[in-house]
Amino acid sequence: IFMEHKKIYFERVRANDREYNEKFQYASNCIMTSKYNIITFLPVNLFEQFQEVANTYFLFLLILQLIPQISSLSWFTTIVPLVLVLSITAVKDATDDYFRHKSDNQVNNRQSQVLIGGILQKEKWMNVRVGDIIKLENNQFVAADLLLLSSSEPHGLCYIETAELDGETNMKVRQSLSVTSELGDPNNLARFDGEVVCEPPNNKLDRFCGTLYWKDCKYPLSNQNMLLRGCVLRNTESCYGLVIFAGPDTKLMQNSGRTKFKRTSIDRLMNTLVLWIFGFLVCMGVILAIGNAVWEKEVGALFQSFLPWDPTVDNFLFSAFLSFWSYVIILNTVVPISLYVSVEVIRLGHSYFINWDRRMFCSRSNTAAEARTTTLNEELGQVEYIFSDKTGTLTQNIMIFNKCSINSHAYGEEQHMAPLGFSAWNPLADRDFCFYDQSLLEAVMVGEPAVHEFFRVLSLCHTVMSEEKSEGELLYKAQSPDEGALVTAARNFGFVFRSRTPGTVTTQELGKAVTYTLLAILDFNNIRKRMSVIVRNPEGRIRLYCKGADIVLFERLHSCSHELMNITSDHLNEYAGDGLRTLAVAYRDLSEEQWEEWSERFRGADKATDCRDDRLAAAYEEIEQDMMLLGATAIEDKLQEGVPETIAILSLANIKIWVLTGDKQETAVNIGYSCKMLTDDMTEIFIVNGHTVQSVREELRYNADVCPICPSNNP
Repeated sequence: IFMEHKKIYFERVRANDREYNEKFQYASNCIMTSKYNIITFLPVNLFEQFQEVANTYFLFLLILQLIPQISSLSWFTTIVPLVLVLSITAVKDATDDYFRHKSDNQVNNRQSQVLIGGILQKEKWMNVRVGDIIKLENNQFVAADLLLLSSSEPHGLCYIETAELDGETNMKVRQSLSVTSELGDPNNLARFDGEVVCEPPNNKLDRFCGTLYWKDCKYPLSNQNMLLRGCVLRNTESCYGLVIFAGPDTKLMQNSGRTKFKRTSIDRLMNTLVLWIFGFLVCMGVILAIGNAVWEKEVGALFQSFLPWDPTVDNFLFSAFLSFWSYVIILNTVVPISLYVSVEVIRLGHSYFINWDRRMFCSRSNTAAEARTTTLNEELGQVEYIFSDKTGTLTQNIMIFNKCSINSHAYGEEQHMAPLGFSAWNPLADRDFCFYDQSLLEAVMVGEPAVHEFFRVLSLCHTVMSEEKSEGELLYKAQSPDEGALVTAARNFGFVFRSRTPGTVTTQELGKAVTYTLLAILDFNNIRKRMSVIVRNPEGRIRLYCKGADIVLFERLHSCSHELMNITSDHLNEYAGDGLRTLAVAYRDLSEEQWEEWSERFRGADKATDCRDDRLAAAYEEIEQDMMLLGATAIEDKLQEGVPETIAILSLANIKIWVLTGDKQETAVNIGYSCKMLTDDMTEIFIVNGHTVQSVREELRYNADVCPICPSNNP
């Protein structure tokens, strides 16, 4: 649907109404990642193969040999090796594409339960249509981009794993709208006729903007209500979803792109060499043709009586022209078409060597290396830069609460002592949790207000879900290991997160059950670098709790926290120097009037259909001001085994490595030394802190001038 005055495209989907949705000609749920089909294989594959210079040359040579006036060799001598080379390559390409077709068919023929006429029927994925309602069961892949309608979990919650989308194995929480969460029965869902108006298909995995219209009301939709194709349902018995995008319109396929024809550096080198050889051949032909012209003019004319020219040749220049092409044919073996065959055979052998390499065999998973393409060896040899994430790639992504700073006191420095025993006074403690500083436990037990408030923030300000299978056995399901580590720390020090509903959070504080009213969650994102919750305690006091990166939190503190901020900054720099991940913790008291005023603006921003994210960000920014600092946390994430050795070997191969991290600068430098990206031999390390392209360019040029071993001024 196109709105002329706003120039905005929308997509409209009505539940349980295929006839209505088909008017818009939405894509089916069938996907295709293959390059060819039976009809297009021959022309497309030949087009790709004739991009090889040698193949094009021999095709041209074949055409020349079909001209009897200039051909001195049979055309069989050229067509046989050419067809052989083309056939071998075509068979290889067809085999690769066959496996793509096989994978596509396997995905398209997966079974899904679709609600048709009030009855759940099994349908292939390829037959699922936009507007259908699908039932998913635990450990099933999501068939299309779905709007979550209801779940077997309380309050319409479900858990998904997004490893196929973003590589993260941490479970994420999705929640349905409260108005649809009760539609768990197929009969109720069959009568659901809500209509979704949303943005058109795009490749932004973390963003969705739409509105549900149902029963004369409208409800804003966000990414928290969506299940994307490629996700896997985890720890949830079942859920129902409405198909919004299908097949090539899903965010997974929008990010996939088309299969491209790749050319390796060896192919480019061979093409260049063949062009030079062809140039040499042309030069030889020109020289010999000139010699023919001179001989025909000076000597050949004397032998016209018994060595006459062909009837079509009437002068020595035309004779030389025909001779040029004859010499090109005669000297065709100068251009090595067999080189391409030899290289293909070598590539095949190298791919088998990779498969057979015992040093690349993983004994833990009993898995050998597998070269999926014959050109893998030379493609690896072309690698000049490696761009790597840090968390979960260089590190184990197992977070351990290591140290903390509370109200200017540092805790956790005594790492050489025996771990504390929490079970004796806290039956809900996690037995795997280790902490070594007795003074922090004593501060909790004597009732220091700042320490209690610090752990209260950790037990409330998060998105962790709790599962209690039996009394006292808590299992935390965290979207981020950082959150899991912080909530577990609060749990062991007596502030136990027990459960949550959409409107409440229940904790057990030093043995006493406390239920807080959850007024608002101010979500974390990479721009905000913080998250907050606003809660009302049983006494009626409203308080905002916030945790986030110190650089953004310190800017929003009340002026009376200035002295504490300086002391905490010193502690944070110490922790960062040890390679620990740090967060600052703060709070703000709100009056009833302040809350009512802000909540009205917040609800307006949340229900907005245009620029919703910007309006929410502005509302968050308004309330997250004048906070009181409590302290900071420090979490350890250990390196994976073999990371320093691997990076050292890659550096010997002259491969440049970039690592992406959201840590503090000091933490990043420390990790750089730990994983051997930075070494003591690097005496001229410099840091660029520019925030614009121009400032970064100027800093790079300055450092290049100051440091003679740095790269040239060309940034």
